[in-house]
Amino acid sequence: MLNQEPATVEVKNLVKRYGETVALDGVSLDVGPGELFGLIGPDGAGKTTLFRLLVTVLLPDSGEATLDGLDVVRDYREVRRRVGYMPGRFSLYPDLSVEENLRFFASVFGTTLEAGYELIAPIYSQIEPFKDRRAGALSGGMKQKLALSCALVHRPRVLILDEPTTGVDAVSRAEFWDVLAALKAEGITILVSTPYMDEAARCDRIALIQEGRLLGAPDTPPAVARLHRGTLVEARATGDRAALLRALRALPHVASAYAFGEWVHVTDERTGLDAADVARDVAAGLAAAGLADAEARPTAPTIEDAFMDLMGVPETPGAHG
Repeated sequence: MLNQEPATVEVKNLVKRYGETVALDGVSLDVGPGELFGLIGPDGAGKTTLFRLLVTVLLPDSGEATLDGLDVVRDYREVRRRVGYMPGRFSLYPDLSVEENLRFFASVFGTTLEAGYELIAPIYSQIEPFKDRRAGALSGGMKQKLALSCALVHRPRVLILDEPTTGVDAVSRAEFWDVLAALKAEGITILVSTPYMDEAARCDRIALIQEGRLLGAPDTPPAVARLHRGTLVEARATGDRAALLRALRALPHVASAYAFGEWVHVTDERTGLDAADVARDVAAGLAAAGLADAEARPTAPTIEDAFMDLMGVPETPGAHG
């Protein structure tokens, strides 16, 4: 689609405060040309603030950022022409039809639906049969497709998506990420936030963010998973999950224990140990604590395990799934 080199995004020491609250605290990262880059973090971590700064909706208190070589403060008018933004909350006009929304957003950028149709066709064709339906009456998955179409109709060089699949079904999530892969192949640079670790694994690189700061340097998903420290095993037992967590946290050398699906992920603070030996120790310790049917086994760290470890919250059980 693009006959130019794909765009880049560069962020250097961005700071943004809301009163006494520091939303971004010296964030620096770069998104390479044509890269699919993921930003991972909980609510309130600073993801939306960063995205709103990049699309020129907010001004930073300090630091700088460029998008496609343009300063997001000084060159904000041209930045807006080159970026497509899909906010986390559905922000289209609910009383306008599907087609009316698309034509409106195209007109805002001085173009037409027809001019942008080739790029959005793989997405829009799925909702085009409902082009006369009010946007507010669409299902979650259809709203998602319409919002993405509106973000792309002016053929941007950079696409920024704030948790675009939250609240939609698993099939729609998978289809959406297939679309992102196709857009990346077209040469569009994509920056996306997601709470789903399976989606994070589909990014070229990811960054973990918490309380306005990056946890480690951005890297590939496998490399980020390897940031997990200690030896990881998983354990389970029938009965009360809370009793299992208490028993695990009382064991020697356990740095953290948190829920992970039907298992509990347990990190032994010691390094260089054989995971099978740690698993046997954990199972024996649980049996001694009265959980005779408990089992434990080695497991490979995931992005979520690395995030929990880097956050440094060993007593906070996490939810996975």
